[in-house]
Amino acid sequence: MATLSAYASDSVTVAATSELIGIARRAAAGRLQTGTGGNISIRVAGRNEVVIKPSGVGFAECDHDNLLVVDLDGNILKGDAKPSKDMAFHLGIYRVRDDVGGIVHVHSPWATGWAASGHALALPTVHSRDKLKRIPIVPTGPGGGAQRPEDIVAEFRDPALRAALLAEHGSVGVGKTLLAALHVAELIEETAQVAALARLLRAAPA
Repeated sequence: MATLSAYASDSVTVAATSELIGIARRAAAGRLQTGTGGNISIRVAGRNEVVIKPSGVGFAECDHDNLLVVDLDGNILKGDAKPSKDMAFHLGIYRVRDDVGGIVHVHSPWATGWAASGHALALPTVHSRDKLKRIPIVPTGPGGGAQRPEDIVAEFRDPALRAALLAEHGSVGVGKTLLAALHVAELIEETAQVAALARLLRAAPA
């Protein structure tokens, strides 16, 4: 199957792909994701198609030759890389949320620390309460493995939900645009760090 660069005349897909590349690299530069973990995707405007990072590709390495274009049923339309296991929940969210145009799933340290702690992440700032409202924790899958896609999608059926933690796994942010989804992922990470610092400071001797 041809790589994305062979479809340079498809300006809509190329624009979505270029946007994903830029935002993925911003996420990598901000240390929201290292290595090849996590995933990022964008809905192609006006189509039931999604550009998504495949397995084995880091956020900083995303380019027009290694991304996938898939339909909402998971059929690969463009690209020849191996789909990520995360693709199922990305596509599930798009199917139940017409308002979502981008999804960012990362293993950022502070958010993942909270997700592994067994404690709900408090929203300690005015900004986090205003923007995020609530952050549910999706439990691990059978045997303590990765979350089942249907469990993640079930949380995001709530049209107001923008953020979730995946127990022992990481975070998911969604938005009307991919940049908005990245802003959510960044705010989750900031909120997790502030919440941890606030807890430490409250426990410190006066």
